[in-house]
Amino acid sequence: METRAPFVIVGAFVLAAIVAVFGFVYWLQNTGGLGSRASYRVQFEGSVPGLLVGAAVLFNGIRVGEVTELGLAPGNPRAVNATISVASTTPVRADTKVGLEFQGLTGVPVIALEGGTQIAPSGEVPTLIAEPGAGQGMTQAARDALRKVDTVLSDNSDALKDTIANFKVFSEGLARNTGKLDGIVAGLERMTGVTSPPPKITYDLRALQNPGPVGKTVNVQWAIPEPTAVAMLETQRFLFSPAQEYPGFAEAMWADALPKLIQARLIESFENYDIAHAPLRMTDVGQAEFQLLIDLRRFRIAMDSGPAAEIALSARIVDKNGKVVASRLFEEREKFATVAPAEAVAAFSEAFGRMAKSMIAWTVQAN
Repeated sequence: METRAPFVIVGAFVLAAIVAVFGFVYWLQNTGGLGSRASYRVQFEGSVPGLLVGAAVLFNGIRVGEVTELGLAPGNPRAVNATISVASTTPVRADTKVGLEFQGLTGVPVIALEGGTQIAPSGEVPTLIAEPGAGQGMTQAARDALRKVDTVLSDNSDALKDTIANFKVFSEGLARNTGKLDGIVAGLERMTGVTSPPPKITYDLRALQNPGPVGKTVNVQWAIPEPTAVAMLETQRFLFSPAQEYPGFAEAMWADALPKLIQARLIESFENYDIAHAPLRMTDVGQAEFQLLIDLRRFRIAMDSGPAAEIALSARIVDKNGKVVASRLFEEREKFATVAPAEAVAAFSEAFGRMAKSMIAWTVQAN
């Protein structure tokens, strides 16, 4: 008896579990956990891709039941009949809208119910008619839209060709009459008092052209990095001291920002002295034996005692270990008569030429 007792207990437990499973299935099939049910027929005009028995039924976005039956409509091969079972409390009306929606990334189809006000006769199971195209997927909708666009283009191909041809004639006419249009625009600007800003005039700094005969040379690889400067000197504008606007200088500008312009003209001046041993830019050399470091102090037109071009550069020769070999301050001043861009540029070029000549001699002697 002691041996048989555990088998009786195990058997009773298994039997109870089977009964519970069958009970749960029966409850799920008949009530689905939603209480009493009501069934309705739904008719779709067209295909219902992916819709299966057991698919969810939503009312205003809330799940209220599922599809219990699917089949083709007798006598109408284009239609599909579906039977849905929903909670009896669901406010389904005779004019409730029916659609087919696709949820999630995989596009699982569900029947969607929405709204309605007309109450069906008592005891009658209404047939709900789905909206036209309710079973149409996004891909099919896109195909239909493209097909309609293609149809419109095909029907209006001649008109489109004429429009393109007219646009071509119009654009060619504009191209032929550009000069006349510019004249018309200029006339309108004169009439309205609106004028275009004057174009900018670019001026360049002249490098030292005749440094004299080559004496001592620099026989190592060296470089001139871009000079350092305060923000005010990082400009292409002509600077005045004291600061003031002068006629003609608003449209005048240097060929490059002052530090870049001075670097380029210093390298050119050294090349004119001895191109075989001229310095390079830091971007063009791997390891330089030494560098000529320049700090731009002044590059302005001084007006205190008559217009004069003033340039001041601080120079340091630094070896590859960072040791300062030599240092010097270079300053030059060149007066000119008329405050005009061309005369100012000529004065700056004269002052820079003298400075470059002194810097070449100092650099080759220091090395």
